[in-house]
Amino acid sequence: MAAFLPRVFSGMQPTSTLHLGNYLGALVNWVAMQETHDCIYCVVDMHAITPSMDVWGGPVELTRATREVAAAYIAAGVDPKRSIIFNQSQVSGHAELAWVFNTVARLGWLNRMTQFKEKAGKDRENVSVGLYDYPVLMAADILLYKATHVPVGEDQKQHLELTRDIAQKFNNDFAEQIARLGTGTGDLGFFPLAEPMIQGPATRVMSLRDGTKKMSKSDASDFSRINLTDDADTIAQKIRKAKTDPEALPSEEKGLEGRPEAENLVGIYAGLSGASRAQVLEQFGGGQFSGFKAALVDLSVAKLAPIAAEMRRLLADPGHVDAILSDGADRADAIAAPIMRDVKDIVGFVRRR
Repeated sequence: MAAFLPRVFSGMQPTSTLHLGNYLGALVNWVAMQETHDCIYCVVDMHAITPSMDVWGGPVELTRATREVAAAYIAAGVDPKRSIIFNQSQVSGHAELAWVFNTVARLGWLNRMTQFKEKAGKDRENVSVGLYDYPVLMAADILLYKATHVPVGEDQKQHLELTRDIAQKFNNDFAEQIARLGTGTGDLGFFPLAEPMIQGPATRVMSLRDGTKKMSKSDASDFSRINLTDDADTIAQKIRKAKTDPEALPSEEKGLEGRPEAENLVGIYAGLSGASRAQVLEQFGGGQFSGFKAALVDLSVAKLAPIAAEMRRLLADPGHVDAILSDGADRADAIAAPIMRDVKDIVGFVRRR
């Protein structure tokens, strides 16, 4: 039985500045995956416009943020020559495949998506259709390239399960046509059932002001997060002001239970250093937070300040960033276009030859 080519797809929205949670939860792993997979990393600007305009900031802000997120990818170590970096709207197949998948997905499936319920709140009748349909476009993003692996956070796992459901239903609904055209991959069907990749000791980074809440771009306090654009002094100040508790650091992981701020800072140190939480506690257990924070400041500045500096250098020449995105879009489209042609043939669309 033939297998699908191992391929990674992932993306981030250009809505406000990326932060430490994005770096440890995604970018560190994206860089590592370049060693083992063909990687496609997208700036998902079409997803960004699904909420109201006051959330995504309007056209000028979207342009700025798209370039900034692309610069963050590159500054963090994603190589635009080894991986494909582009913005979603430059490849028309995303929208085309999303429409086909809108006829495959079922209303009941989308009604179960908890993230929509959280984002829409009580005023669901007044949100955009795009926000509701967001998971179908996400499925199209992944399957347009027949991606087999998707690095996702815990909050996106349900959407990836929906992607797998859509792929399976498409494969089943059109099995006869796929077989007749010979466009499938052995007994696996036309689309792969993509697998989630959740890795690392700090996949869920919490707020520096409240260890029970996820670090977020939308938090009103800038001291709740470390932005990838922060300079060394700002990084140091935010870590020194990070909330802690009065107890000494434990020597074992079990001692972190019920201590969310301590657990968060230990996780951040582990993520930045590449050590396990147990190794971090072996080194700092029994000590006070003052000494641990000093070490965390040094580590954070060493790891993150160069990223901010490289982002500033890249963004000083927006034409260069645009050229990288354009080249990436050409390379992405070279993969997507034949897959989309096959989809149209499978569905029965008459297309230009």
